[in-house]
Amino acid sequence: MAYVLSQRRVILGITGGIAAYKAAELARSLSKAGAQVQVVMTDAAKAFVTPLTLQALTGMPVRDSLLDPEAEAGMGHIELARWAELILIAPATADCLARLASGRGDDLLTTLVLATPAPVHLAPAMNQQMWAQASTQDNLATLTERGFVIHGPESGDQACGDVGFGRMSEPEALQRAVESALAPRALEGKSITITAGPTQEAIDPVRYLSNHSSGKMGYALAEAARDLGARVTLISGPTALPCPERVQRIKVVSAQEMLEASLAHLPSDAFIGCAAVADYRPVSPAEQKLKKGQNDLSQIKLIQNPDIIATIAQSDRRPKRVIGFAAETQDALAYGQKKLAEKGLDAILVNTVGDGQAFGADHNALHWCDAAGCVDLGRASKRVLAETLFQTLIKRTPL
Repeated sequence: MAYVLSQRRVILGITGGIAAYKAAELARSLSKAGAQVQVVMTDAAKAFVTPLTLQALTGMPVRDSLLDPEAEAGMGHIELARWAELILIAPATADCLARLASGRGDDLLTTLVLATPAPVHLAPAMNQQMWAQASTQDNLATLTERGFVIHGPESGDQACGDVGFGRMSEPEALQRAVESALAPRALEGKSITITAGPTQEAIDPVRYLSNHSSGKMGYALAEAARDLGARVTLISGPTALPCPERVQRIKVVSAQEMLEASLAHLPSDAFIGCAAVADYRPVSPAEQKLKKGQNDLSQIKLIQNPDIIATIAQSDRRPKRVIGFAAETQDALAYGQKKLAEKGLDAILVNTVGDGQAFGADHNALHWCDAAGCVDLGRASKRVLAETLFQTLIKRTPL
């Protein structure tokens, strides 16, 4: 959520492990997103990455000493602890976990953790055997009980040659965690139902009618709504995407199944129909595979599928806001505004598909249209557009 980090104050603590090289990428990424990143390094961390590198990436002098007279004259360690809106220690070594669990405050980083009112997030990184040690797990349990937020570690190849849990979470995942922690909770307590992906309409046990939707836009919407505090139900057609954390996903295949699942989750504060629902389905799917030469596949009889978004909009348990998507290949705004009126929606998101646009891509371009007119949300990644969509919803048609 790029807008979340603008001018937000983050302390990035770096301790002495080989994963410290990843912290340089994390510092760069957080800074690029607009955050003020104050790096605090332990002495051991400087053996893996230099303070000069981190200063160049963040534009801020690195802090590494509790007893630095110059730093104390400018922003003392207590003032720095108050300055932070969030502290993230990445990597957090086994020694770091032990020192934090015992309440140590004999270097700058541990002192800041003791003195700050801000949330503290930890990204552990260590050898897999060190991670498995009972003492490390006891320290982790103590820190979790005290309210520290733990991210990872992941499993995989390690620098020492071992394989197992202990790899630090990737910078991209840690940035998302920071964004989520700092995001305004504008949808706190609201329930949002989102449909995503394609539907598949069976011709026989092998073949089906469908479309090119990947589900990426709908899944991005689910993540954005979750990060704004909403309770999210994601009704998904067949996709290869993992279920977003802290989102309830209901898997469906056909348009009829998607409709039934959607109706079952009414009422809600908002319903967003992002799925690319097949317009038609075979009247009578064959029970066995249709054979070439034995069956005339050009004569499959079709029937129109139910219009899910219109049905939701006309329901006696209608959500407070019903928002649709219109994917068109030409005259997109005109067709979108027509659908807005015909289906009784509060708003519709219009985009042009084809030639590598929208379906399957990581980026999209959307227009928001409602009774007051259309607003260009621009072209961006689907995650950024999802965030922009909800900001527009909150501004134009608050729940």
